[in-house]
Amino acid sequence: MAKRVKTPSDIGALVRSARKEQNLRQDELAGVAGVGLRFIVDLEAGKPTAQIGKVLQVLQTLGCSIDILAPGERRQ
Repeated sequence: MAKRVKTPSDIGALVRSARKEQNLRQDELAGVAGVGLRFIVDLEAGKPTAQIGKVLQVLQTLGCSIDILAPGERRQ
């Protein structure tokens, strides 16, 4: 299911939801994604300064992908 993300809090909510759907604890996700527990906690809380590379790493670990549409483009 596609979700529109506009804020760091939106990303955090998506990560939390995907993690819980996969029955993972925060520390388990941190371990498999190769990031620290504090990073996962902050990411799920919507920390606006989260490192984009690590965010992408966590999303990939959860099986999520990101599509960025340029102005005027439509989702197909």
